[in-house]
Amino acid sequence: MRTPPLSLKARALRYLSMREHSRLELARKLSKYAEEGDDVDALLDLLEKNNWLSQERFSEALIHRRAARYGNSRIVAELQSHGVNGEALQELKSNLADTEIERARDIWQRKFGIVANDPQDRHKQIRFLLQRGFSQRTVQKVIKGADLDD
Repeated sequence: MRTPPLSLKARALRYLSMREHSRLELARKLSKYAEEGDDVDALLDLLEKNNWLSQERFSEALIHRRAARYGNSRIVAELQSHGVNGEALQELKSNLADTEIERARDIWQRKFGIVANDPQDRHKQIRFLLQRGFSQRTVQKVIKGADLDD
């Protein structure tokens, strides 16, 4: 016997039970299954009202997943792509800025561990950290070893 198709609310709760989603991301996923007469925005408003969908929790979860591997600019770009902006984004950026040098140093330590002596290796280390989304200033401090003894 075939099971009946899930309602939009059931699908939304299933997605949210797996991990936190942004409003924009969940709307995109649910719109595939919306039938005529279904109001995705009203459902999302209901989920937010019941605190099942939270932009703050989503932002914190994304930062927690990405902070050990990526720099501020890459994390902020991902948050913006998920529809997080405005004052909430500015607050998250300032919180990330407090730990950027420490996170960059940890990533650099795991990948390389020693300060490069020749220019080719130094450029390789710089490119690696820049591609991870760390700022020029942070990369220079980490590569020069200025913060290694703090």
